[in-house]
Parts: sequence; structure tokens; C-alpha cells
Amino acid sequence: MAVLFLASELLGRAGIVDRSYLPPASSVTARAFELLGDSDFLFNVRVTLTAWTFGMLIAIAIAVPLGLLLGSVPAVNTAVRAIVEFLRPIPSVALIPLAGLLLGSGLSMEVPLIVYASCWPILFNTMYGLHDVDPTAKETLRTFGFSRLQVLVKVSLPSAAPFIATGIRLAAAIALILAVSTEILSGFGDGLGMFIAQAGTVPDGNLDVLAGTIWAGSIGLIINTVLVQAENRAFRWHKAQRSGAS
Repeated sequence: MAVLFLASELLGRAGIVDRSYLPPASSVTARAFELLGDSDFLFNVRVTLTAWTFGMLIAIAIAVPLGLLLGSVPAVNTAVRAIVEFLRPIPSVALIPLAGLLLGSGLSMEVPLIVYASCWPILFNTMYGLHDVDPTAKETLRTFGFSRLQVLVKVSLPSAAPFIATGIRLAAAIALILAVSTEILSGFGDGLGMFIAQAGTVPDGNLDVLAGTIWAGSIGLIINTVLVQAENRAFRWHKAQRSGAS
């Protein structure tokens, strides 16, 4: 990162690259901080984060129960496997034009796309977590007369929780990328992506493009850091268990 910063600064200051195409890194950084006082920019950031939040909440509400169902009932997993494998490879970005035509602009378009893209890592991590549950613990509860649902709640779900958390963390990054990408490619509406897209259409707008991109990356880094810290605190026992097993 420091090398890229220095290279950008030297190329811009030396005039090797036109500043309108690649402004010095110090100018981009200064502009990024200036945007914190821009109410229009902050509104666009809020729009993107709102779409991200709604999309993530809905994805979790859909993918976790569905993953528990598919991971716990092999017959259901077998029945829907073909549909899942058909839908999973479809790039979410490729659905943006269709979503724009059917759903319009704003949250009504962004949120469904975010949900679609974010469900997959949560779904498969939930299923993988269930497969990693200690079978002895499950059989012990069944021996004492616990139902399948009780075994799921008391053993399978707590054991799978660290994997679900990892899926949510991966989905959070995907959701933010898709939110910004949708705003850029749709060409209308509000949001951080729209701010970047509009900045690229005006003379000397690359400074705002790069500053907006820095904020998109910074928001993603903050979200990931918060989720990693929460994951480490909530599931210390899982890390200790893995370390002991290795």
C-alpha cells in the first residue's frame, strides 16, 4: 500500500502522468477527508449503507434457516440441489440490467440483488458447519429421547455458529461490492457508486472518483474489522478447539 501511495505521488508530482488522470496520492487523500464535510456525499454513503444493511439482514434471515434445512434433511437437499447449482454460478452483476427493468431504481432494485449475492456464502457455510458437528454429541441426545429439532437447536446450531459467522463476514464484503457496483452500472439513483459514476463524467473528476473509491474500500475494511473482532470474541472456544485438534 505504501509503495502504491509513493508511486502515485511521484508520478503525479513529476508530471510523468497527467494529473487529470492520476492525481497525486496526497491530493486524493486530502479530497477524501474533505468529502466528510460534504452533505451530498454523506447522503450518498448513507443510501449505500442502508441498502447494504437491509440486504444483509434479509440474506441472513433467508440463508441461515435454509442452510439449516438443507444441511439437516438430506432428502430436501437432494431435491433442490439442481436448482441451487443452476442459480449459484449466475453473476449478480449480470442481473443488474434485468433488475433495473423489473424493479426500477433505488432500494427496490439494490436490496434484491444484494440478497441474491449474499445468500450463497451464508447458505453454504451454514451447511458446511452442520456437517462438521460431532456425531457423537448428536447421537447422545437422540439416545436420551431428544427430537431432531431439539438436537438441531442444542447441538448442531451452536456448533455451526462459527461457520455461519464466517459466511456472514464473507457476505458482508460481497454485499458492499454489489451495492456500489449496482449504483455505478445502473446509471441512476443515489449512493456512493452513483457519486463515483457521476464524478467520472465531469472534467477533472478523477480526483472525486479516487476519493470515493478510497471511502468505499475504507468502509469495507471497517465492516470486515468489526465482524472479525466480533467473531473472535464470540467464538474463542472454536479457535481453541481447532488449535487443540491440530
